[in-house]
Amino acid sequence: MSLPLKELRRRPSRFVVATVVLSFLATLLLFLGGLLDGLFLGSTGAIRAQQADVIVFSESARDSFLRSRITAEQRAQVEAAEGVEEVGGLGFVLLGAEVPGESEPADVAVAGYELAPKGVPEQPPAPGEGVADDRLRDQGVSVGDTILVGPAKSPVTIIGFVDDTSYLQQGTVWVDLDTWRAVQNANRPDATVTEGVVQALVVRGSGDLPTSIDTATAGATSTLTVDETVLALPGVKQQKATFNQIIYSTLVVVLAVVGLFFSLLTLERLGLYGVLKAIGASTRRLFFGVVLQAVIVAVIAFAIGALLALAASAALPAAVPLQLTPARFVSTFIGLLVAAVLGSAVSLRKVTKVDPASAIGTAS
Repeated sequence: MSLPLKELRRRPSRFVVATVVLSFLATLLLFLGGLLDGLFLGSTGAIRAQQADVIVFSESARDSFLRSRITAEQRAQVEAAEGVEEVGGLGFVLLGAEVPGESEPADVAVAGYELAPKGVPEQPPAPGEGVADDRLRDQGVSVGDTILVGPAKSPVTIIGFVDDTSYLQQGTVWVDLDTWRAVQNANRPDATVTEGVVQALVVRGSGDLPTSIDTATAGATSTLTVDETVLALPGVKQQKATFNQIIYSTLVVVLAVVGLFFSLLTLERLGLYGVLKAIGASTRRLFFGVVLQAVIVAVIAFAIGALLALAASAALPAAVPLQLTPARFVSTFIGLLVAAVLGSAVSLRKVTKVDPASAIGTAS
């Protein structure tokens, strides 16, 4: 296997074009994946953080928090359903907020809760106080600030921060249900909620909870798992499908680029392969050399692409939802390697059909 490595070391110019093209494709893959992750994580954090088995909406809400209303009577029916152990109310309201010392309003999602999501204090804050998502730090919010929420300028004092709990790209402020109702009623008079009413219920328990809960409420509720609730959020499912299609298409382009490059390279080296076969080199060994070169080129291209993607991430404003995660780097690296190996396999037919005598004769 020293021959393919020696060729890479002594004649790197032969591989520059493929390396440059694959570097830009690797950057594109990471950028697209980072946008997908940023949009997904920024929209779903508040739901993914829920420590629950199912989330219950009103049947007519079409699995939307903002349209859903669960009454105290329906809550009692849910609590009495088979397998239910704990029930907590949950509600969101999306508004702008004035931040002390900032000229631009911050986008916030005020969330009232009873059963704490991951990272949020078990005991809800006192009335008028809230725990903010880290996303709001970028908009100038600090511990101790009193932000004025909505047109009614409802005051909420920030007493701490929590990570990865944003909702629909807006930084969440976690408050008790009474504060949420006060903010909702003051700023959304068309969507007023009365005492005891919540948008949804967070439920912990065992067994077939969706069936038992919806049966207990006589079909007045729609019960989803947390994963189903995440995908039911506006635009989430469509964004994932669109970006994944683009990413898969880009991987096909990678495969085509590698296949074309190594096919041309194999044609150039037919005489060399003929000599090697004449002195006893096996087709398997020759082909493994081609694959090894493709893998090395892909690894170098990924390293360059990763650096370019990190540089772009650092240069872009915080408003751009680009989030490069370790899992995205790993999946992109694996995808690039697989595409490189499959692309180099295109040259297998040419390598296997090399006839030593004719190839040497052609070369001479």
